[in-house]
Amino acid sequence: MKRIWLTGASSGIGIALAEELLRGGHRLALSARRSGPLQELAMRFPEQVLVVPGDLCEPEQVRAIAQRIEQAWGALDCAILNAGTCEYLDAQAYESALIERVIRANLLSTSHCIEAALPLLRRGERPHLVGVGSSVTFLALPRAEAYGASKAAMRYLLEALRIDLAGEGIDVTLISPGFVDTPLTQKNDFPMPMRWPAARAARHIAARLDKHPLEIAFPAPFIVTLKLLGLLPKRLRLAIGRRLARSESTTQDAP
Repeated sequence: MKRIWLTGASSGIGIALAEELLRGGHRLALSARRSGPLQELAMRFPEQVLVVPGDLCEPEQVRAIAQRIEQAWGALDCAILNAGTCEYLDAQAYESALIERVIRANLLSTSHCIEAALPLLRRGERPHLVGVGSSVTFLALPRAEAYGASKAAMRYLLEALRIDLAGEGIDVTLISPGFVDTPLTQKNDFPMPMRWPAARAARHIAARLDKHPLEIAFPAPFIVTLKLLGLLPKRLRLAIGRRLARSESTTQDAP
């Protein structure tokens, strides 16, 4: 039975993964801005859930969450940093504030949580740091400038940390999902091939976490397709991207 801190646990992959891990008997400290869904899980799994809500973009709130976990458990065996957001950029009305919001929510909040989690992981058993990135890092896509940049930065951060933490015995796993049916993706106005239900994604992740893999990327055919496209010459990738952008524009204009 592991002591796990899971962020972004109020919806989407987060809440589905929380249920999966709780059914597996683990103890979970659950964080999100909205405490309602976390309290509901605590009522269903009263001996397993520690509710620690907060705004992970605020370092003081993150430190307070870590202090509550320390007081309750003394250590962490695993931190799964799943919290994040997505906004799409309109290059015709470029907005640097949008880039800043997404970077803060996806990258900087993760960094605050890593800072808070590492001292607790160093006291844990088979410590495991897990971050949820995105398959978008395999291929640049239209309108994904902010989201893709934040997730590409997260990939580099976690892969570099994997090297530096290896000597301490702390394993690092990057999760790279394709399209998953969540409240965020339900707002998308473009086709989402091979989209998985959140429960299926959660089962896939939970089944692999104990092996501490370097990466959990899914669904496999979608990931392979993106990686192969990413190997094409840059001019050809540009042509494909422009075609996708026109396709998205047609979708948006459709009645």
